[in-house]
Amino acid sequence: MSRRSAPIAEKLADLIGQQIANGIYQPGDKLPSLRELSQLHRYAKNTVVSAFDLLVSRGLVEPRRGSGFYVSPQLRKAKAVDEDNGQLVRAMDTVWLAREQLIRQPEVAAVGDGFPPIEWLADMRMDRYHQKVVRTGLGSLFRYGNRFGYAPLRDSLVRKLGVLGLPVTQSQLVLTQGANDALDLVIRYFVPPGATVLVDEPGYYLLFGKLKLAGARVIGVPRLADGPDLAALESILVTERPRLFFTQSLAHNPTGSDLSLHKAYRLLQLAEKHNLLFVEDDPFADFKPTSAVRLSMLDQLERTIYIGSFSKSFSAALRVGYVACSAALASDLADLRTLIHVSGSEYCERMVDVMLREGRYERHLVKLRQKLGAATAQAQQWLDEQGCTVFARSAQTLYLWVRFPGVEDSLEWAQALLAHGVKMAPGRIFHLDSAAPSPWSRCNVAAMLDPRFQTAVKSQLALRKNAQGKGLPNNPA
Repeated sequence: MSRRSAPIAEKLADLIGQQIANGIYQPGDKLPSLRELSQLHRYAKNTVVSAFDLLVSRGLVEPRRGSGFYVSPQLRKAKAVDEDNGQLVRAMDTVWLAREQLIRQPEVAAVGDGFPPIEWLADMRMDRYHQKVVRTGLGSLFRYGNRFGYAPLRDSLVRKLGVLGLPVTQSQLVLTQGANDALDLVIRYFVPPGATVLVDEPGYYLLFGKLKLAGARVIGVPRLADGPDLAALESILVTERPRLFFTQSLAHNPTGSDLSLHKAYRLLQLAEKHNLLFVEDDPFADFKPTSAVRLSMLDQLERTIYIGSFSKSFSAALRVGYVACSAALASDLADLRTLIHVSGSEYCERMVDVMLREGRYERHLVKLRQKLGAATAQAQQWLDEQGCTVFARSAQTLYLWVRFPGVEDSLEWAQALLAHGVKMAPGRIFHLDSAAPSPWSRCNVAAMLDPRFQTAVKSQLALRKNAQGKGLPNNPA
Protein backbone atom coordinates (compact mmCIF):
# COMPACT_ATOMS: atom_id res chain seq x y z
CA MET A 1 0.00 0.00 0.00
CA SER A 2 1.45 3.36 -1.00
CA ARG A 3 1.59 6.20 1.54
CA ARG A 4 -0.78 8.21 -0.67
CA SER A 5 -3.44 5.51 -0.88
CA ALA A 6 -3.26 4.46 2.79
CA PRO A 7 -5.54 7.20 4.21
CA ILE A 8 -8.06 6.66 1.41
CA ALA A 9 -8.07 2.90 1.99
CA GLU A 10 -8.57 3.42 5.73
CA LYS A 11 -11.43 5.82 5.04
CA LEU A 12 -13.13 3.28 2.78
CA ALA A 13 -12.55 0.48 5.32
CA ASP A 14 -14.05 2.66 8.07
CA LEU A 15 -17.09 3.40 5.88
CA ILE A 16 -17.77 -0.27 5.13
CA GLY A 17 -17.14 -1.17 8.77
CA GLN A 18 -19.73 1.39 9.87
CA GLN A 19 -22.24 -0.01 7.36
CA ILE A 20 -21.69 -3.47 8.84
CA ALA A 21 -22.14 -2.10 12.37
CA ASN A 22 -25.39 -0.37 11.34
CA GLY A 23 -26.78 -3.59 9.89
CA ILE A 24 -26.72 -2.47 6.25
CA TYR A 25 -24.58 -5.55 5.62
CA GLN A 26 -25.53 -8.53 7.77
CA PRO A 27 -23.24 -11.39 8.90
CA GLY A 28 -22.79 -13.73 5.92
CA ASP A 29 -23.74 -11.09 3.32
CA LYS A 30 -21.59 -10.79 0.22
CA LEU A 31 -20.03 -7.35 -0.18
CA PRO A 32 -19.88 -5.49 -3.51
CA SER A 33 -17.05 -6.60 -5.77
CA LEU A 34 -13.73 -4.79 -6.03
CA ARG A 35 -14.76 -3.50 -9.44
CA GLU A 36 -18.14 -2.21 -8.22
CA LEU A 37 -16.60 -0.37 -5.28
CA SER A 38 -13.85 1.02 -7.46
CA GLN A 39 -16.40 2.44 -9.92
CA LEU A 40 -18.75 3.64 -7.17
CA HIS A 41 -16.14 5.59 -5.23
CA ARG A 42 -13.81 6.30 -8.16
CA TYR A 43 -10.88 4.76 -6.34
CA ALA A 44 -8.04 2.78 -7.85
CA LYS A 45 -8.51 -0.96 -7.60
CA ASN A 46 -5.42 -1.26 -5.41
CA THR A 47 -6.96 1.18 -2.93
CA VAL A 48 -10.10 -0.99 -2.66
CA VAL A 49 -7.94 -4.12 -2.22
CA SER A 50 -6.08 -2.38 0.62
CA ALA A 51 -9.41 -1.43 2.26
CA PHE A 52 -10.54 -5.07 2.17
CA ASP A 53 -7.21 -6.17 3.66
CA LEU A 54 -7.85 -3.81 6.55
CA LEU A 55 -11.40 -5.17 7.05
CA VAL A 56 -10.06 -8.73 7.05
CA SER A 57 -7.42 -7.80 9.64
CA ARG A 58 -10.15 -6.30 11.83
CA GLY A 59 -12.15 -9.53 11.69
CA LEU A 60 -15.12 -7.90 9.97
CA VAL A 61 -14.73 -9.51 6.55
CA GLU A 62 -13.47 -12.85 5.23
CA PRO A 63 -12.34 -13.65 1.67
CA ARG A 64 -13.69 -16.66 -0.19
CA ARG A 65 -11.56 -17.84 -3.09
CA GLY A 66 -13.29 -17.34 -6.43
CA SER A 67 -16.38 -15.82 -4.82
CA GLY A 68 -15.45 -12.49 -3.22
CA PHE A 69 -15.57 -10.96 0.26
CA TYR A 70 -18.24 -11.67 2.87
CA VAL A 71 -19.18 -10.19 6.23
CA SER A 72 -17.81 -12.50 8.89
CA PRO A 73 -20.52 -14.92 10.12
CA GLN A 74 -18.92 -14.80 13.58
CA LEU A 75 -20.43 -11.36 14.09
CA ARG A 76 -23.89 -12.93 14.31
CA LYS A 77 -23.10 -14.74 17.55
CA ALA A 78 -21.73 -11.67 19.29
CA LYS A 79 -24.69 -9.57 18.21
CA ALA A 80 -27.22 -12.14 19.44
CA VAL A 81 -25.58 -12.22 22.87
CA ASP A 82 -25.78 -8.43 23.16
CA GLU A 83 -29.47 -8.45 22.19
CA ASP A 84 -30.35 -11.12 24.74
CA ASN A 85 -28.50 -9.33 27.53
CA GLY A 86 -30.33 -6.09 26.81
CA GLN A 87 -33.80 -7.50 26.21
CA LEU A 88 -35.24 -6.98 29.67
CA VAL A 89 -33.46 -3.69 30.26
CA ARG A 90 -35.15 -2.34 27.13
CA ALA A 91 -38.47 -3.61 28.47
CA MET A 92 -38.42 -0.74 30.95
CA ASP A 93 -37.98 1.83 28.20
CA THR A 94 -41.00 3.74 26.87
CA VAL A 95 -40.38 2.78 23.27
CA TRP A 96 -39.40 -0.85 23.85
CA LEU A 97 -42.85 -2.25 23.17
CA ALA A 98 -43.24 0.04 20.15
CA ARG A 99 -40.08 -1.45 18.66
CA GLU A 100 -41.31 -4.94 19.46
CA GLN A 101 -44.56 -4.33 17.55
CA LEU A 102 -42.53 -3.84 14.37
CA ILE A 103 -40.75 -7.19 14.64
CA ARG A 104 -42.49 -10.27 13.26
CA GLN A 105 -41.05 -13.52 14.61
CA PRO A 106 -43.15 -16.55 13.61
CA GLU A 107 -41.18 -18.74 15.98
CA VAL A 108 -42.24 -16.58 18.97
CA ALA A 109 -45.69 -16.54 20.58
CA ALA A 110 -46.27 -12.77 20.84
CA VAL A 111 -48.73 -12.66 23.74
CA GLY A 112 -47.86 -9.01 24.34
CA ASP A 113 -48.75 -8.09 20.75
CA GLY A 114 -50.98 -5.06 20.22
CA PHE A 115 -52.73 -6.22 17.04
CA PRO A 116 -55.31 -8.85 16.11
CA PRO A 117 -54.04 -11.84 14.11
CA ILE A 118 -53.30 -11.09 10.48
CA GLU A 119 -55.72 -13.78 9.35
CA TRP A 120 -58.56 -11.92 11.07
CA LEU A 121 -57.96 -8.90 8.82
CA ALA A 122 -56.95 -10.64 5.60
CA ASP A 123 -60.53 -11.11 4.38
CA MET A 124 -60.67 -7.41 3.50
CA ARG A 125 -58.21 -8.19 0.68
CA MET A 126 -56.69 -4.78 0.00
CA ASP A 127 -55.41 -6.06 -3.34
CA ARG A 128 -59.03 -6.02 -4.58
CA TYR A 129 -59.18 -2.24 -4.33
CA HIS A 130 -55.84 -1.01 -5.65
CA GLN A 131 -56.87 -0.71 -9.29
CA LYS A 132 -60.04 1.16 -8.42
CA VAL A 133 -58.13 3.61 -6.24
CA VAL A 134 -55.64 4.30 -9.02
CA ARG A 135 -58.30 4.66 -11.72
CA THR A 136 -60.47 7.08 -9.77
CA GLY A 137 -57.61 9.17 -8.42
CA LEU A 138 -55.08 9.25 -11.23
CA GLY A 139 -55.30 13.00 -11.67
CA SER A 140 -54.75 13.86 -7.99
CA LEU A 141 -52.47 11.10 -6.72
CA PHE A 142 -49.43 13.01 -7.94
CA ARG A 143 -50.22 16.10 -5.85
CA TYR A 144 -50.78 17.02 -2.21
CA GLY A 145 -54.25 16.47 -0.87
CA ASN A 146 -56.78 18.66 0.94
CA ARG A 147 -55.61 20.12 4.27
CA PHE A 148 -58.49 18.35 6.07
CA GLY A 149 -57.90 15.11 4.18
CA TYR A 150 -59.70 13.31 1.35
CA ALA A 151 -63.26 14.72 1.24
CA PRO A 152 -65.11 11.52 0.20
CA LEU A 153 -63.55 9.64 3.14
CA ARG A 154 -64.61 12.40 5.51
CA ASP A 155 -68.10 12.02 4.05
CA SER A 156 -67.95 8.28 4.76
CA LEU A 157 -66.86 9.06 8.32
CA VAL A 158 -69.84 11.39 8.75
CA ARG A 159 -72.08 8.36 8.12
CA LYS A 160 -69.94 6.01 10.22
CA LEU A 161 -69.93 8.30 13.26
CA GLY A 162 -73.61 9.04 12.78
CA VAL A 163 -74.32 5.35 13.28
CA LEU A 164 -72.40 5.53 16.57
CA GLY A 165 -74.59 8.42 17.69
CA LEU A 166 -72.18 11.24 16.94
CA PRO A 167 -73.62 13.56 14.27
CA VAL A 168 -70.79 15.59 12.71
CA THR A 169 -70.17 17.48 9.51
CA GLN A 170 -67.18 17.24 7.20
CA SER A 171 -65.84 20.51 8.64
CA GLN A 172 -65.51 18.80 12.04
CA LEU A 173 -63.21 16.04 10.75
CA VAL A 174 -59.48 16.06 10.13
CA LEU A 175 -57.80 12.99 8.68
CA THR A 176 -54.45 11.95 10.15
CA GLN A 177 -51.77 9.35 9.59
CA GLY A 178 -53.19 7.03 12.24
CA ALA A 179 -54.35 7.60 15.80
CA ASN A 180 -50.84 8.35 17.02
CA ASP A 181 -50.53 11.21 14.55
CA ALA A 182 -53.89 12.49 15.80
CA LEU A 183 -52.60 12.41 19.38
CA ASP A 184 -49.51 14.29 18.24
CA LEU A 185 -51.61 17.03 16.68
CA VAL A 186 -53.68 17.48 19.84
CA ILE A 187 -50.57 17.53 22.04
CA ARG A 188 -48.82 20.09 19.82
CA TYR A 189 -51.92 22.30 19.85
CA PHE A 190 -52.89 22.12 23.53
CA VAL A 191 -49.82 21.14 25.55
CA PRO A 192 -47.04 23.71 26.04
CA PRO A 193 -43.97 22.71 28.08
CA GLY A 194 -44.81 22.48 31.77
CA ALA A 195 -48.55 22.03 31.23
CA THR A 196 -50.33 19.54 33.51
CA VAL A 197 -52.23 16.77 31.74
CA LEU A 198 -54.01 13.65 32.95
CA VAL A 199 -53.79 10.10 31.60
CA ASP A 200 -55.25 6.73 32.47
CA GLU A 201 -52.86 4.70 34.61
CA PRO A 202 -52.03 2.08 33.63
CA GLY A 203 -52.33 3.43 30.14
CA TYR A 204 -50.98 3.76 26.62
CA TYR A 205 -47.19 3.75 26.84
CA LEU A 206 -46.62 5.70 23.58
CA LEU A 207 -48.91 8.48 24.80
CA PHE A 208 -46.78 8.77 27.94
CA GLY A 209 -43.69 9.12 25.77
CA LYS A 210 -45.27 11.76 23.54
CA LEU A 211 -46.35 13.87 26.51
CA LYS A 212 -42.96 13.63 28.18
CA LEU A 213 -41.32 14.60 24.90
CA ALA A 214 -43.55 17.68 24.82
CA GLY A 215 -42.33 18.63 28.30
CA ALA A 216 -45.72 18.07 29.94
CA ARG A 217 -46.25 17.33 33.61
CA VAL A 218 -48.14 14.05 33.41
CA ILE A 219 -50.38 12.80 36.22
CA GLY A 220 -51.94 9.35 36.17
CA VAL A 221 -55.56 8.75 37.13
CA PRO A 222 -55.99 5.19 38.44
CA ARG A 223 -58.00 3.03 36.05
CA LEU A 224 -60.64 0.79 37.61
CA ALA A 225 -62.64 -2.00 35.98
CA ASP A 226 -65.44 0.43 35.01
CA GLY A 227 -63.34 3.47 34.12
CA PRO A 228 -61.27 6.14 35.88
CA ASP A 229 -61.25 6.37 39.68
CA LEU A 230 -63.66 9.26 40.26
CA ALA A 231 -62.51 10.09 43.79
CA ALA A 232 -58.87 10.27 42.71
CA LEU A 233 -59.80 12.32 39.63
CA GLU A 234 -61.83 14.87 41.59
CA SER A 235 -59.00 15.34 44.07
CA ILE A 236 -56.52 15.93 41.22
CA LEU A 237 -58.87 18.38 39.50
CA VAL A 238 -59.17 20.48 42.67
CA THR A 239 -55.44 20.61 43.42
CA GLU A 240 -53.84 20.56 39.95
CA ARG A 241 -56.42 22.22 37.65
CA PRO A 242 -55.37 20.36 34.45
CA ARG A 243 -56.84 21.27 31.07
CA LEU A 244 -56.73 17.85 29.33
CA PHE A 245 -57.46 14.25 30.23
CA PHE A 246 -56.39 11.63 27.66
CA THR A 247 -58.53 8.52 28.12
CA GLN A 248 -59.91 5.41 26.42
CA SER A 249 -63.54 4.65 27.18
CA LEU A 250 -63.69 1.27 25.44
CA ALA A 251 -61.34 -1.71 25.21
CA HIS A 252 -58.88 0.25 27.31
CA ASN A 253 -55.20 -0.35 26.62
CA PRO A 254 -53.86 -2.23 28.56
CA THR A 255 -56.66 -3.36 30.91
CA GLY A 256 -59.37 -4.15 28.35
CA SER A 257 -61.92 -2.40 30.59
CA ASP A 258 -64.99 -0.48 29.40
CA LEU A 259 -66.43 2.72 30.80
CA SER A 260 -69.78 2.34 32.60
CA LEU A 261 -72.71 4.62 31.76
CA HIS A 262 -73.02 5.93 35.32
CA LYS A 263 -69.33 6.82 35.47
CA ALA A 264 -69.45 8.45 32.02
CA TYR A 265 -72.14 10.90 33.15
CA ARG A 266 -70.21 11.67 36.31
CA LEU A 267 -67.03 12.33 34.31
CA LEU A 268 -68.82 14.84 32.12
CA GLN A 269 -70.23 16.60 35.21
CA LEU A 270 -66.70 16.92 36.60
CA ALA A 271 -65.47 18.21 33.24
CA GLU A 272 -68.05 20.98 33.22
CA LYS A 273 -67.35 21.91 36.82
CA HIS A 274 -63.55 22.03 36.43
CA ASN A 275 -63.27 23.16 32.79
CA LEU A 276 -61.71 19.88 31.72
CA LEU A 277 -61.40 18.66 28.13
CA PHE A 278 -61.39 14.92 27.37
CA VAL A 279 -59.33 13.50 24.51
CA GLU A 280 -61.06 10.19 23.84
CA ASP A 281 -58.93 7.72 21.91
CA ASP A 282 -61.08 4.94 20.40
CA PRO A 283 -58.82 2.70 18.26
CA PHE A 284 -61.04 -0.34 18.84
CA ALA A 285 -64.32 1.26 17.81
CA ASP A 286 -64.92 -1.43 15.18
CA PHE A 287 -64.55 -4.18 17.80
CA LYS A 288 -67.39 -2.89 19.97
CA PRO A 289 -71.18 -2.60 19.49
CA THR A 290 -72.45 0.75 18.24
CA SER A 291 -74.42 1.13 21.49
CA ALA A 292 -71.30 0.99 23.68
CA VAL A 293 -70.71 3.93 26.04
CA ARG A 294 -68.46 6.66 24.68
CA LEU A 295 -67.93 10.05 26.27
CA SER A 296 -67.98 11.84 22.91
CA MET A 297 -71.38 10.41 22.01
CA LEU A 298 -72.90 11.51 25.33
CA ASP A 299 -71.20 14.91 25.22
CA GLN A 300 -71.57 15.58 21.45
CA LEU A 301 -68.03 17.06 21.32
CA GLU A 302 -68.77 19.89 23.74
CA ARG A 303 -65.97 18.90 26.13
CA THR A 304 -64.54 16.02 24.16
CA ILE A 305 -62.23 15.41 21.22
CA TYR A 306 -62.73 12.06 19.54
CA ILE A 307 -59.88 10.14 17.87
CA GLY A 308 -60.41 7.09 15.68
CA SER A 309 -58.31 4.83 13.47
CA PHE A 310 -58.47 1.92 11.04
CA SER A 311 -55.14 0.38 12.05
CA LYS A 312 -56.65 -2.37 14.21
CA SER A 313 -59.63 -3.28 12.01
CA PHE A 314 -58.18 -2.81 8.49
CA SER A 315 -54.41 -2.57 8.41
CA ALA A 316 -51.74 -0.68 10.35
CA ALA A 317 -49.90 -0.24 7.05
CA LEU A 318 -52.58 2.14 5.74
CA ARG A 319 -51.90 4.70 8.50
CA VAL A 320 -55.27 6.43 8.36
CA GLY A 321 -56.91 7.96 11.41
CA TYR A 322 -59.02 10.99 12.20
CA VAL A 323 -59.97 13.64 14.74
CA ALA A 324 -63.59 14.68 15.33
CA CYS A 325 -64.05 17.96 17.21
CA SER A 326 -65.61 21.40 16.88
CA ALA A 327 -65.36 23.02 13.44
CA ALA A 328 -63.14 25.85 14.72
CA LEU A 329 -60.68 23.44 16.34
CA ALA A 330 -60.74 21.19 13.27
CA SER A 331 -59.68 24.11 11.09
CA ASP A 332 -56.80 24.91 13.43
CA LEU A 333 -55.69 21.27 13.54
CA ALA A 334 -55.87 21.08 9.74
CA ASP A 335 -53.54 24.07 9.52
CA LEU A 336 -51.19 22.47 12.03
CA ARG A 337 -51.31 19.25 10.04
CA THR A 338 -50.34 21.20 6.92
CA LEU A 339 -47.42 22.79 8.72
CA ILE A 340 -46.13 19.42 9.94
CA HIS A 341 -46.92 17.06 7.04
CA VAL A 342 -48.10 19.35 4.19
CA SER A 343 -50.83 16.72 3.66
CA GLY A 344 -51.67 13.13 4.42
CA SER A 345 -51.45 10.15 2.10
CA GLU A 346 -54.36 10.54 -0.28
CA TYR A 347 -53.65 7.09 -1.69
CA CYS A 348 -54.20 5.50 1.72
CA GLU A 349 -57.22 7.69 2.41
CA ARG A 350 -58.75 6.72 -0.94
CA MET A 351 -58.06 3.06 -0.19
CA VAL A 352 -59.90 3.24 3.14
CA ASP A 353 -62.81 5.08 1.53
CA VAL A 354 -63.19 2.44 -1.17
CA MET A 355 -63.08 -0.29 1.47
CA LEU A 356 -65.81 1.44 3.47
CA ARG A 357 -68.06 1.89 0.44
CA GLU A 358 -67.69 -1.48 -1.30
CA GLY A 359 -70.09 -3.40 0.95
CA ARG A 360 -67.65 -5.83 2.53
CA TYR A 361 -66.96 -3.60 5.53
CA GLU A 362 -70.09 -4.49 7.52
CA ARG A 363 -69.61 -8.22 6.91
CA HIS A 364 -65.97 -7.87 7.93
CA LEU A 365 -66.97 -6.24 11.23
CA VAL A 366 -69.46 -8.99 12.01
CA LYS A 367 -66.79 -11.66 11.50
CA LEU A 368 -64.22 -9.64 13.41
CA ARG A 369 -66.47 -9.24 16.44
CA GLN A 370 -67.45 -12.90 16.37
CA LYS A 371 -63.81 -14.01 16.33
CA LEU A 372 -62.88 -11.57 19.06
CA GLY A 373 -65.81 -12.65 21.23
CA ALA A 374 -64.91 -16.32 20.89
CA ALA A 375 -61.23 -15.67 21.63
CA THR A 376 -62.07 -13.50 24.64
CA ALA A 377 -64.33 -16.17 26.15
CA GLN A 378 -61.80 -18.95 25.57
CA ALA A 379 -58.92 -16.92 26.98
CA GLN A 380 -60.85 -15.94 30.11
CA GLN A 381 -61.92 -19.53 30.72
CA TRP A 382 -58.36 -20.80 30.37
CA LEU A 383 -57.01 -18.12 32.72
CA ASP A 384 -59.65 -19.05 35.29
CA GLU A 385 -58.58 -22.69 35.08
CA GLN A 386 -54.99 -21.66 35.86
CA GLY A 387 -56.05 -19.59 38.87
CA CYS A 388 -55.17 -16.25 37.27
CA THR A 389 -56.73 -12.91 38.20
CA VAL A 390 -58.38 -10.97 35.36
CA PHE A 391 -58.66 -7.23 36.06
CA ALA A 392 -61.79 -6.56 33.96
CA ARG A 393 -64.06 -8.90 32.04
CA SER A 394 -65.64 -8.04 28.73
CA ALA A 395 -67.64 -9.88 26.09
CA GLN A 396 -65.06 -8.88 23.46
CA THR A 397 -61.73 -7.19 23.97
CA LEU A 398 -58.33 -7.61 22.39
CA TYR A 399 -56.47 -7.20 25.69
CA LEU A 400 -56.80 -8.71 29.14
CA TRP A 401 -54.91 -7.36 32.15
CA VAL A 402 -53.77 -10.51 33.90
CA ARG A 403 -52.05 -11.40 37.16
CA PHE A 404 -50.60 -14.90 37.17
CA PRO A 405 -50.52 -16.88 40.45
CA GLY A 406 -47.50 -16.13 42.58
CA VAL A 407 -46.14 -13.47 40.23
CA GLU A 408 -45.08 -10.24 41.96
CA ASP A 409 -42.97 -8.79 39.16
CA SER A 410 -44.24 -9.44 35.64
CA LEU A 411 -40.87 -8.43 34.20
CA GLU A 412 -39.28 -11.49 35.86
CA TRP A 413 -42.24 -13.52 34.64
CA ALA A 414 -41.63 -12.24 31.10
CA GLN A 415 -37.99 -13.29 31.38
CA ALA A 416 -39.02 -16.80 32.36
CA LEU A 417 -41.48 -17.14 29.48
CA LEU A 418 -39.06 -15.62 26.96
CA ALA A 419 -36.86 -18.68 27.47
CA HIS A 420 -39.82 -20.73 26.17
CA GLY A 421 -40.27 -18.60 23.05
CA VAL A 422 -43.11 -16.51 24.50
CA LYS A 423 -42.95 -12.70 24.42
CA MET A 424 -44.97 -10.88 27.08
CA ALA A 425 -45.82 -7.23 27.78
CA PRO A 426 -44.84 -6.57 31.43
CA GLY A 427 -47.15 -4.26 33.34
CA ARG A 428 -44.53 -1.70 34.29
CA ILE A 429 -44.34 -0.56 30.66
CA PHE A 430 -47.85 0.87 31.03
CA HIS A 431 -47.08 2.99 34.09
CA LEU A 432 -45.58 6.46 34.27
CA ASP A 433 -42.88 5.08 36.57
CA SER A 434 -41.72 2.21 34.40
CA ALA A 435 -39.04 1.20 36.93
CA ALA A 436 -41.59 0.20 39.59
CA PRO A 437 -42.44 -3.55 39.60
CA SER A 438 -45.94 -4.57 38.55
CA PRO A 439 -47.55 -8.00 38.96
CA TRP A 440 -49.79 -7.45 35.91
CA SER A 441 -49.26 -8.33 32.24
CA ARG A 442 -51.12 -7.19 29.13
CA CYS A 443 -52.19 -10.28 27.19
CA ASN A 444 -53.57 -10.52 23.66
CA VAL A 445 -56.62 -12.82 23.79
CA ALA A 446 -55.92 -14.42 20.40
CA ALA A 447 -52.25 -15.06 21.22
CA MET A 448 -53.19 -16.66 24.53
CA LEU A 449 -54.81 -19.51 22.59
CA ASP A 450 -51.38 -20.47 21.21
CA PRO A 451 -50.36 -23.87 22.64
CA ARG A 452 -46.80 -22.58 23.11
CA PHE A 453 -48.03 -19.95 25.55
CA GLN A 454 -50.30 -22.30 27.44
CA THR A 455 -47.61 -24.97 27.75
CA ALA A 456 -45.02 -22.42 28.92
CA VAL A 457 -47.36 -20.93 31.54
CA LYS A 458 -48.32 -24.33 32.94
CA SER A 459 -44.66 -25.32 33.10
CA GLN A 460 -43.65 -22.14 34.92
CA LEU A 461 -46.57 -22.28 37.34
CA ALA A 462 -45.69 -25.88 38.18
CA LEU A 463 -42.05 -24.93 38.79
CA ARG A 464 -43.07 -22.06 41.06
CA LYS A 465 -45.50 -24.22 43.00
CA ASN A 466 -42.83 -26.86 43.45
CA ALA A 467 -40.28 -24.25 44.57
CA GLN A 468 -42.78 -22.76 47.01
CA GLY A 469 -43.41 -26.21 48.48
CA LYS A 470 -39.69 -26.59 49.12
CA GLY A 471 -39.38 -23.14 50.62
CA LEU A 472 -37.29 -21.84 47.69
CA PRO A 473 -37.54 -18.36 46.10
CA ASN A 474 -40.61 -18.05 43.89
CA ASN A 475 -38.64 -17.40 40.71
CA PRO A 476 -37.02 -20.74 39.74
CA ALA A 477 -36.47 -19.59 36.14
